[in-house]
Amino acid sequence: MGWMVRIKLHLRRFSRRHQWIMLAVRSFVIFSATFGGAYGFIAGSRSEHSGYNPNNFAIGASFLFAVACLALATVSMRLRFLRRKMRKIALHNEALADRNWELQEAEDRARSLFESQSDLIVLRDAEGKITFVNDTYCELARKQRLELIGSRFQFTVLEQGESAIESSGTRIHDQRIETALGARWIAWREALVRFDAGAPAEMQCVGRDVTDRTESERALSEARDQADAANRAKSRFLAMASHEIRTPLNGIIGMSGLLLDTVLTPEQMTYAKAVKTSGDALIALIEELLDYSKIEAGKIDLESRPFALAALIEGITELLAPRAQARKLEIAAFIDERLPAQVIGDAARLRQVLLNLAGNAIKFTATGGVALIVEPGIWPNEISFLVRDTGIGIAPEAQQRIFREFEQADERIARSYGGTGLGLSISERIIKRMGGRITLESTPGVGSTFEVSLSLAASHNESPPFVAPDLSGRSVMLVAPQSIEASLIERRLERWGGQTCVVSDSEVARALLPERSWHAVLLDHALGAEEVEALAEAAKPFAPQRIVLVTPATRQELQSGTASALTAYLVKPLRAASLAARLAGPPEVTAPSLVEQSLAEQSLAEETLTEAAMAPAITSRGLSVLVAEDNEINALLMRSLLTRLGHQAVIATSGEEALESWLAAKSAGTPYDLVLMDIQMPGLDGIEATKRIRVHEAAGAGRRTPILALTANTLVEDRYACFEAGMDGFLVKPLDREKLAEALAGRQLVA
Repeated sequence: MGWMVRIKLHLRRFSRRHQWIMLAVRSFVIFSATFGGAYGFIAGSRSEHSGYNPNNFAIGASFLFAVACLALATVSMRLRFLRRKMRKIALHNEALADRNWELQEAEDRARSLFESQSDLIVLRDAEGKITFVNDTYCELARKQRLELIGSRFQFTVLEQGESAIESSGTRIHDQRIETALGARWIAWREALVRFDAGAPAEMQCVGRDVTDRTESERALSEARDQADAANRAKSRFLAMASHEIRTPLNGIIGMSGLLLDTVLTPEQMTYAKAVKTSGDALIALIEELLDYSKIEAGKIDLESRPFALAALIEGITELLAPRAQARKLEIAAFIDERLPAQVIGDAARLRQVLLNLAGNAIKFTATGGVALIVEPGIWPNEISFLVRDTGIGIAPEAQQRIFREFEQADERIARSYGGTGLGLSISERIIKRMGGRITLESTPGVGSTFEVSLSLAASHNESPPFVAPDLSGRSVMLVAPQSIEASLIERRLERWGGQTCVVSDSEVARALLPERSWHAVLLDHALGAEEVEALAEAAKPFAPQRIVLVTPATRQELQSGTASALTAYLVKPLRAASLAARLAGPPEVTAPSLVEQSLAEQSLAEETLTEAAMAPAITSRGLSVLVAEDNEINALLMRSLLTRLGHQAVIATSGEEALESWLAAKSAGTPYDLVLMDIQMPGLDGIEATKRIRVHEAAGAGRRTPILALTANTLVEDRYACFEAGMDGFLVKPLDREKLAEALAGRQLVA
């Protein structure tokens, strides 16, 4: 049966391909059959020997007619079936035509979309010949499509960018090509595509003109580089300006300090203090400008070391206490005991921010005081540092402006109080760099509260700074004017479990004393020396501890004599550990000479400071110090300071002279104990001189000479340069006797 089907298929294909031949064959066969049948019938009927019989003829004609009718009926049915099939075929053809039209329309739309694309589209075969390009490609190449089809046309590549391969296998790269429109940057995406299962894959390249974007990126990069260069130039300028300003300031502040140590008349003392105060103010201004420059250049470095939280905060209040007490203001601190004793962070930067905020609070407060409160924040490991004052306050419209550079609340405040307007801006940037935030709440005429929130993790090796006393069931009376210090002391005592009674009137205090037994009575010296002594005498039968709160300036006003009813004193601002020690210690029933105790403690402290300042002279029995300093005034200052500390100073005015002096002393067998090396000197600078000294030490035997950098530069790069050259320490001008004594007492002098 297979061969018959194949014959039929071949015949059908032949008939479809050669319709005129098949029509002629069909016509010839029909005509031959019709003519043969008719001719045979007529010829047979007219023959003499035909035996014509009308009956038989009629029967034959009828049979033939019946056969013809049957054939006609069969043909009619066949034609009807064919017409029905033709109608189905026509409907199917119509559907196919519609589908074909839709496909053609979709193809036209896709082609028109391809052609209208602003991207470059090109297809290449395995030999690199172009099989398709869109209008954009033709326009950029300035060629007709027919010229490009079948060619291996390529744009001239002026610059090739980096390429990358995606996970799908698509290659991405940028090229700068030469076109009729000029040099253009094209971002190409190249991938293999297959349009026919039986055909080989073609390389489809889609390119987008990114010239504007690339030029913008390059312009931004160049602008960034220029900005970085400008920042570096500004940093170098500020460093140079700082150095040039600090160098004479070192002489001004140092010499004024030496002058204050001499015998002066009151008028001369006033003038000398004014000179030193002005120099200190100028140094503070330079420090602000340098900090701002470092922050703006992104060169601020943060440390992450454990530090004691209470020591930091109480140290700030004690440092600012003289300034506050000179303005008749109170300053006090409170550290919540729920906080860890030690945390990990940058203590120096935090101290700088809090000093700025508390210093501003003192400056803008006329009455009342300033409080530093440290308590847990709203998030885990978060600590809130509150700086609260009772000053002039800040208007709502100025509260955001004051955090901008060189901005203050208004011009009147700027004229009245001065300042550069950089402190808050620097503080905010430092806190943001540390991952925290600064917020402000202020009411004009009432006061302001700055809140610094930082995330500081607890240190694992922390130890409690002191043991809090257990005051449960004990009563403590605090007689003091309603002030910030009194409110914080009350808060502290209540945390320790004490029942605190704060009284601001002396008569009320006298009336309350007999009502209960008091563990201690705290008396503020601000009530007056006589009133404090009288209250202490009245409290003798009711309170075993009678403690007076004094400032360093009023400590000398304590009454002397054996009749003093006071048992102890505490210096404001109070340290929590000192208050805890006084309240937890055994009560002193009498204190016959409290002022002698005060003077003895003061004398002991002064002797301790003097011994600490003179420690290098005693321990090293007069160090031999080589000072390399090209400035005559600074050299004279260093000689005077070292001489007062008991050391022998040899001055060298250049790096070459310092190196020669060091070599001569070493050759003579009397090497210097210490070298103070100025960094910027004419000719051989301090860095190179130090390197040469270290080279000589490495080549020979003997101990290593400690070298301390003596410079007015404070940038981190300068510190690194000093340490890389082999220096052991870093001293920043301006110097005073305390700084120099502390440096000389350092471990770097231990052989």
